[in-house]
Amino acid sequence: MSIWDFLETYGARLANGTLVTCAQFLFASMVAIVAALLAGLGRMSGNWFIRSFSIIYIEIFRGTSLLVQLYWIFYVLPLFGVSLPKFIAGFLSVGLNVGAYGAEIVRGAIRAVPRGQWEAAYALSMSPARRMRRIILPQAFVLMLPPWGNLLIELLKGTALVALIAVADLMFVAKQINGATFLSAQAFGVALVVYFVLARFLITPFMRWLERTMSRRLGRI
Repeated sequence: MSIWDFLETYGARLANGTLVTCAQFLFASMVAIVAALLAGLGRMSGNWFIRSFSIIYIEIFRGTSLLVQLYWIFYVLPLFGVSLPKFIAGFLSVGLNVGAYGAEIVRGAIRAVPRGQWEAAYALSMSPARRMRRIILPQAFVLMLPPWGNLLIELLKGTALVALIAVADLMFVAKQINGATFLSAQAFGVALVVYFVLARFLITPFMRWLERTMSRRLGRI
C-alpha cells in the first residue's frame, strides 16, 4: 500500500490521535509549569517543611522512570482509593515528571538573577512576595526559556507513553493500525513525521518568539 492510499484509509484516525496527543501535551505542559514553579520556589523556601516536601517531590520524580510513575498513578493509586480516568492519569504523570526537572531550571534561573537586583528590590522595601513577582521572576523567566524549550520537546515525546494505558493518542492509534495491517513503515513513519512537525514547527518557533518578546520587554534587545 502506497503512503497516499494509507493516509486516505487511516488519515482520519491518525488525525484524531494527533489531536489527543496535542491535548495531552497542553495539559501536561500546564501541570509541569505549575509544579516546576511551586517546587522550584519551595526548594528555596526558608520553611523546612515546604523545602523538604519540594526536595522529596523532585528527587522521586527525577529518580524514577516515567513509565513506572504512569503505572503507579493509573494502576496503584486506585488501591488506595484514588482512581483517575486514563486521560487525566496520562497528562498528570507526564506533567509531574517533567515538572521535577523544570523545578531545578526555575531554581537555577532565580539564583542567576544578579544580586544587585535583589538588593535594589530590598532597598525599595518590597515584601518578599512582591519582590519575587515584580523584579526577580520576570528576569528569571527569560533565563528559563531556552532550557524549557528543550524540556517541552521532551514532554511531547513523553506523551507517547500514555498509549500504554490505552489513551487513544497518536502512538496508540499507530500501534493499532500496525497490529491490524502490519504496515509498520507507514504507521510509525507517519507518527514520526507528526511528532517532528509538532516539535520543530510549533514548539520551537513559539519558544523562540517568547524569548524575543520577553527580552524586548526587559530591554535586552
